Amino acid sequence: MEEKETYRRSCLRFEIPGATVSYKKKTLLSSKEKHDEEFCPVLDISRGGLRFLTQKPLKINSNVNLKIALPGEKIPLIQKGRVRWASFYVGKSYKYQIGVQFDPYGEKKRQNYPGNLTKIIALEQKFVPQEKSDPKKTEKFDVEN
Repeated sequence: MEEKETYRRSCLRFEIPGATVSYKKKTLLSSKEKHDEEFCPVLDISRGGLRFLTQKPLKINSNVNLKIALPGEKIPLIQKGRVRWASFYVGKSYKYQIGVQFDPYGEKKRQNYPGNLTKIIALEQKFVPQEKSDPKKTEKFDVEN
């Protein structure tokens, strides 16, 4: 029987010093104006998602709208995603760390703007040290129309 390798993550994670995220849980009764929590530190980000710190726990599989503020950028990245994991954080200021998988990129409802993927790729090239990036590794990202 042939062994199959399973990779948990297919995207390279990287840190952006000073990046923060504000999030809003997507519910039927949610208001569009106020975020549930603002200015949460982003621990790392990738083409497929991000990990951040928060004071409030989030339920696994809950949909969230994210506003990612990047240092030196006037306009934040607006992303939609789904909470994939949550755990306690042993830090002093924040109680939880949350992992969010971004929704697919495309033009349909609940998809992220394809230009955001281009922006994240540019950030990856800026913040990932050359020795960490593997030129042999190729990744596929489908953009749905």
